[in-house]
Amino acid sequence: MRLLFIALIASIAFTSCKKETETITETVTVDGSQPIGTFTEMSSGTLVEQNATGTTGTVKLGTDSEGTQFLKLTGGFNSNFGTGTLIAYLSTSSEYMADPGNGNPDLKLVGSVTAAGDRYLKVAPMAGAQFDHVILWCASAGIPFGYAELN
Repeated sequence: MRLLFIALIASIAFTSCKKETETITETVTVDGSQPIGTFTEMSSGTLVEQNATGTTGTVKLGTDSEGTQFLKLTGGFNSNFGTGTLIAYLSTSSEYMADPGNGNPDLKLVGSVTAAGDRYLKVAPMAGAQFDHVILWCASAGIPFGYAELN
């Protein structure tokens, strides 16, 4: 009887220690503002400071492995963010010339920049070859903070 009791306890112990398997499903979200694969530079330029804003760095226009176009701010990119946000535009010249009533075909909005450092801005839809400048515009101050000619 004692042997039967030990066998019963042992069988309960071994069956209760059975490891349960758990399936974990993880959702991976791809950040659309980051290039997929390799970023291939097509043109680049050095930022020229305007209005004593401390704007420095390099801009690069290129595509990722899937053909999506990006503007990359790099090379120790920095500016004065006291007003909050800068707006990056592709342009056909170094001068910001908005035409709010009609739009300006020589100016293409790329995105907002809120901090210093390297970053990518997705250009969608893809910009044409006529856009050979980048302009950093501060809407709240109504002045350009810098520009770069793309070569």
